[in-house]
Amino acid sequence: MKTSLRSLGRRAVLAGLATALLGAFATPAMAQETRIRFQLDWRFEGPSAIFLLAAAKGYYKAEKLDVTVDAGNGSGGAVNRVASGAYEMGFADIATLMEFQGNNPTAPNQPVGVIVLKKSGIKTPKDLQGKKLGAPSFDAGRRTFPIFAKANGVDEKTINWISMEPALRETMLARGDVDAITGFSFTSLLSLNARGVKDSDISMMSYPDYGVKLYGNAIIVDKAFAAKNPEAVKGFLRATTKAVRDVIADPAAAIKYVKARDGIIDEALETKRLKLAIATAIDTPDARAEGFGDINPARMALNASQVSSTFQTKGAISPDAAFDRSFLPSKEARSAVLRGK
Repeated sequence: MKTSLRSLGRRAVLAGLATALLGAFATPAMAQETRIRFQLDWRFEGPSAIFLLAAAKGYYKAEKLDVTVDAGNGSGGAVNRVASGAYEMGFADIATLMEFQGNNPTAPNQPVGVIVLKKSGIKTPKDLQGKKLGAPSFDAGRRTFPIFAKANGVDEKTINWISMEPALRETMLARGDVDAITGFSFTSLLSLNARGVKDSDISMMSYPDYGVKLYGNAIIVDKAFAAKNPEAVKGFLRATTKAVRDVIADPAAAIKYVKARDGIIDEALETKRLKLAIATAIDTPDARAEGFGDINPARMALNASQVSSTFQTKGAISPDAAFDRSFLPSKEARSAVLRGK
């Protein structure tokens, strides 16, 4: 990643990759408080504990940051809100970010897949042909399904997509209204459990297992804000990294901060969801090999090529425009987070 911040759409650029989330340089805190409005990609669930804990425990305040964390309704919304300047920073899916970049050239594995019930008889990607697949229109798994289909010879024209509100996705699969759904493992699998479906009755075709090794979510930042407040961005990542260490050390305690923002959550379920997110998207073999918060350049280039080709974006997608390493600390410092040091 180059030291300069390049244009992503009009304003949004990637501060650092969050398949393992982020570290930052150990620079001095700012002299005065800087406001950061942070847009999540989804509602307040287990994984959002990282940002909510950092805010509640004063980690952002210690960096002289005034941070507000808002629930979201999909990565597309987070990208657009940061791109428009409505939010200074956010959390969004890499493929959605790249698609936005490719269509606005002047402006840890992804834990997503296709989930089915075993009784459906669907075992391979091609078994999905002629079937009804369900997901919200903005779901990351649905948006990247064309890449999965292309990689596995699935005729996308035979797929009948059913759109629904996020809260109905797993319910519709459980009662047989759709044959399959797309979603994140730590969201859909546990939501099915909550609806009485046992793990032994669920099967998931994880995209990485079927030739689509897309990176997952990333922290994104408004370009103008980052150019004017680089130390604030570094401070945000530094505080977030500290929160990640706390969350990995005690997921159950971290869920208390999610409960404080949404009193109706099931703490046991969200703790399980958070632990699954840690295992599949944060503390992963790839994260340990590449370094906490870093990427493999060749894999990132493949991601960019796949997104550009599949979505036929208006312009080519440059991996250098989608990831900036200048905010990250040394590999050793970032890897220490996964070792709990």
